[in-house]
Amino acid sequence: MPKDPICGMTVDEATALRAERNGEVAFFCCDGCRQRWLNRSLPASTSCCHSITSPTKPVGFATEFICPMHPEVVTAQPSACPKCGMALEPVAGTTGDNSESRDLQRRFLVSALLTLPVAALGMAHQLPWLQLALTTPVFLWGGWRFFQRAVQSLNMFTLIMLGTTAAYLGSIISLLRGGHVYFESAAVIITLVLLGQLLELRARHRAGSAIRALLALAPQTARRIANSIESDVPLAEIKVGDLLRVRPGEKVPVDGVVLEGTGAVDESMISGEAMPVIKTTGSRVIGGTINLTGSFIMRAEHVGTETVLAQIIRLVRDAQRSRAPIQRVADTVAAWFVPIVLTIAMGTFIFWASHGSDTALMNAVAVLIIACPCALGLATPMSVMVATGRGALSGVLIKNAEALQRLEQVNTLIVDKTGTLTEGQPRVVTVEASDDALRLAASVEQASEHPLARAILHAAQQRQLPLAPVTNFQTLPGQGVSGVVENQTVVVQTENDNPIPVQTTLRITVNGRIAGRLGIRDPIKPSAAHTIRHLQHLGIRVVMVTGDHPHVAQSVADELGIREMFAQVPPTRKVELVKQFQSQGQTVAVAGDGVNDAPALAQADVGIAMGTGTQVALESADITLLRGDLRGIVRAITLSRATMRNIRQNLALAFLYNTFAIPIAAAGLLNPMIAAVAMSLSSLSVVTNALRLRRLPLDPITPPDGTRTTTSFNHRST
Repeated sequence: MPKDPICGMTVDEATALRAERNGEVAFFCCDGCRQRWLNRSLPASTSCCHSITSPTKPVGFATEFICPMHPEVVTAQPSACPKCGMALEPVAGTTGDNSESRDLQRRFLVSALLTLPVAALGMAHQLPWLQLALTTPVFLWGGWRFFQRAVQSLNMFTLIMLGTTAAYLGSIISLLRGGHVYFESAAVIITLVLLGQLLELRARHRAGSAIRALLALAPQTARRIANSIESDVPLAEIKVGDLLRVRPGEKVPVDGVVLEGTGAVDESMISGEAMPVIKTTGSRVIGGTINLTGSFIMRAEHVGTETVLAQIIRLVRDAQRSRAPIQRVADTVAAWFVPIVLTIAMGTFIFWASHGSDTALMNAVAVLIIACPCALGLATPMSVMVATGRGALSGVLIKNAEALQRLEQVNTLIVDKTGTLTEGQPRVVTVEASDDALRLAASVEQASEHPLARAILHAAQQRQLPLAPVTNFQTLPGQGVSGVVENQTVVVQTENDNPIPVQTTLRITVNGRIAGRLGIRDPIKPSAAHTIRHLQHLGIRVVMVTGDHPHVAQSVADELGIREMFAQVPPTRKVELVKQFQSQGQTVAVAGDGVNDAPALAQADVGIAMGTGTQVALESADITLLRGDLRGIVRAITLSRATMRNIRQNLALAFLYNTFAIPIAAAGLLNPMIAAVAMSLSSLSVVTNALRLRRLPLDPITPPDGTRTTTSFNHRST
């Protein structure tokens, strides 16, 4: 059977829509696909009606389900967690299944309709047999999901089951004896818990919004060029080496390199940087980013699960399933929580019954219902889930929850110079020459492989100067190069007297006459100075460690306000420096390029890899900054501190709630129905508090006084 060329859906020739273009016949699932195929000028947003309800996910991701309270529990099918009884939810990177939400909503609505008359009759103490008839389906059908999960292990649902069962069966016994009944308590408790579970499920769903935003970046189709013919094909059919056209307003389909044309690409959803990036021939592009203006042809180099977007999603997904060390506190308490609550409930019943109180049963039920171990269990995982997603949208990839927690304690940051504080490549920073002199110099340098030659060529390209062929090219060892361009002898040579210059000055000579000078250096990144000041404002001790000459290193340190610097340090010595700071009681983070700094990154308490574009080393460090921008370090530290603060708030909320609520219920001061409301709100409050991290501002802010801030550490340099 043929496939729709737009959405890839398999269609039946007998019933599918048909169209012909330039002698080519195709079949379509809907008129939208047919019109898009016939009219190539339609915008990329014109999509198949079937694809609207089927979000795209990176190729190769299988559907998995995890427990929001125990992320290590993973299954291939939706079910209940064997540890806590909570419904497993689809992990990031899958299309998901909302059957859990639909089931909860159906049970809640039916239970609510039956509970309303039960509550009215209960308050009026009327028609107890009718109360029994209305409560029974609520108890058996509405609460069935709780009973199923209650028997798997001692968990929150065990307490709910015991409480509602005691109220229901106790009321039946009392009814047969002609006494007071509590059917409304059993019905209202189950209905309220269903409502609380539904609201909590929807709130937890919002916690994964960041990952869903990343998933939505992947386009559904790509415009492939084959045999000079362009056609839109499903993304899954793109292979390495395919030529693809990206038009204005379209998403870059996969990772690759630009071969022809130019475009201004919005990479903000990948890197967190708002400014579009100009892409020209040779530029690398990332799948999922948006081409705002211009059109270009690219070659696919990474597809499917090998794209940066797919790797980001996989990394964030793994991080969300990891456990922070602080979670052990909640785990220890949770292990004893349910047995302790059961003991307190039993003691409450015995105490009030021995004193002849007719509320003994309801007091015990209130203790069972108001206790909420879920609030403790959700306190850490929900914050980690939201935080890792929030970081990914800002270009900060966190490998696991443990690294997120350790980063909060960092008070010393060791940064490399080249590629971290500086651009890592020589650039022409001053031009004292005419455009023609620069053009002649670049024409000579195009035959050289020296880094300084690349800097001159880059400067000429920026000014769009046309280069001319060079003949009689010669390298002048230790001085420069010479050649003949347009019948003129051109010499480009160094002019510095200082053997270790911060900036190299090149003299351009044309036919023996000085035509100009060029100043070349490895420029400091534009954001470096401001970011260093902000880190110092946060109380971080910033130390620059480099293999460069002390004269060059000191110049960079002075310009950035870095007061501690170590120069001419080989990679092995960097590890020793990290150990030295750690032996002084410092918690050390190392920021480097993830390659020659690998030993130091591994030794550090937190390793931060400065990644760039599609060459990002996603597995080389605890934290990876996609754009290789120092501002990412501030973002990561800000996110870590806010997350740990959020987790402590959640834990305090859960501990305080249970510490005060259970004794109040045991004292007979709490109606079981009010207890059900309080229990649901406690879990919901933890989830809602974690969701605040989605709106956390992460960009560096200038210190309030606008001045350079410093720390009190001693200055030491080499």
